[in-house]
Amino acid sequence: MLKLILADNQAIFRAGIAKVLAVEDEMRIVAQAQTSEQMFMALDKFRAAVLVIAGGFHNDFNAVLQGASKVKTRVVVLADTGESAQRYMGNGAHGVVYRNVTSGALVDCVRKVARGETWVQDIAVPSELTENDMVGLRVRDRLTAKELRIVALIVQGYKNKEIASQLGTTEQVIKNYLRNVYDKIGVSDRLELALFTIHHRILNEAAAATAATISAPSQAVPS
Repeated sequence: MLKLILADNQAIFRAGIAKVLAVEDEMRIVAQAQTSEQMFMALDKFRAAVLVIAGGFHNDFNAVLQGASKVKTRVVVLADTGESAQRYMGNGAHGVVYRNVTSGALVDCVRKVARGETWVQDIAVPSELTENDMVGLRVRDRLTAKELRIVALIVQGYKNKEIASQLGTTEQVIKNYLRNVYDKIGVSDRLELALFTIHHRILNEAAAATAATISAPSQAVPS
């Protein structure tokens, strides 16, 4: 049984990764960490085979590697689009995947790293990336600024009540917005929405760019 630890502060994406890996018979998610403290505690407690960790999860990557090495846990980095895989591999990571990784490639990476191999996602697929970007562009252009702000908060793992509080409106208004977003994108729930958004770089960047306006009182969504 391969014991795995997931460390990512994007709660809904972490849940999506867990969903992919948990269906494999030989894999078991023993911990999901959303803080550095939780991650280090999980490493010491479970001594997992593989730690899958977001690239920006902890500000001292060497400390992560040292903590994992002490308990013989190998490290797979979940990098953001545009980041250099060599940056992590050169510092001692055993594998690198990107947030647009397919389910099959993620499983393949974890298995190979657990066996002692190294694995880096092949991103040399310009035609596929271009197609993804075009889909993301079309969806981005369908969404209003208010809808993009809500998508940004969904990706960060906020619940409807919390989003309503952030945007100064009611929970029912947020539900109405989400129904419109689901229809425009063609997804059925918030997990599919978050995974779709992260997979399409242009849409993800557009949603993330709204984060700076979310906390401003003048940006409240009218009810």
